[in-house]
Amino acid sequence: MRETTRLLAEQAPTLEQGLRRARGDGHGYVIVDGTLIACDRLAADRPFYSGKHEQHGMNIQVVSAPDGEPLWTSWSLPGAVHDTKAARVWKITERLQAAGLIGLGDKGYVGLSEVVFCPFKGRGKPQWKKDANSAHAKLRAPGERAIAQLKNWDVLRRLRCCPHRVGQITRAVLVLQLREAG
Repeated sequence: MRETTRLLAEQAPTLEQGLRRARGDGHGYVIVDGTLIACDRLAADRPFYSGKHEQHGMNIQVVSAPDGEPLWTSWSLPGAVHDTKAARVWKITERLQAAGLIGLGDKGYVGLSEVVFCPFKGRGKPQWKKDANSAHAKLRAPGERAIAQLKNWDVLRRLRCCPHRVGQITRAVLVLQLREAG
């Protein structure tokens, strides 16, 4: 099983390949989002604990096309890692810029870069900011579908293995998802 997972994960597209595919399909932007893949860990394993989700897991970054097709998934980082830091680790903004694309991210990416557009934060926003946030949410919504497609695979619902295998398993699932869709 491990060998099969490893072989599938090695076939997963790199971020550059995913972005090249988006450009080739005529897309001007991609959707950047992070998710927590839950896994069994002890309370003593603090790096794997996500305070936002109140559970242990691993942070996976997902880049998807505007239609919601997943283009790339990252390897895993501990669940305590914030999406902005994860995006920096995987150099997502630099790679978006090199590909000539922009990204749409949620509020977890605010302050990351001018290449990743995020909704406005705060209360009491003027109407134009509310309208901009609404338009942003409509464009970004298919990215949530990409994550849902990946998490729809039973193996990613709650892993009972070493958390460091989460990235490999997620990338293997991406390959299977792309083959199923194509």
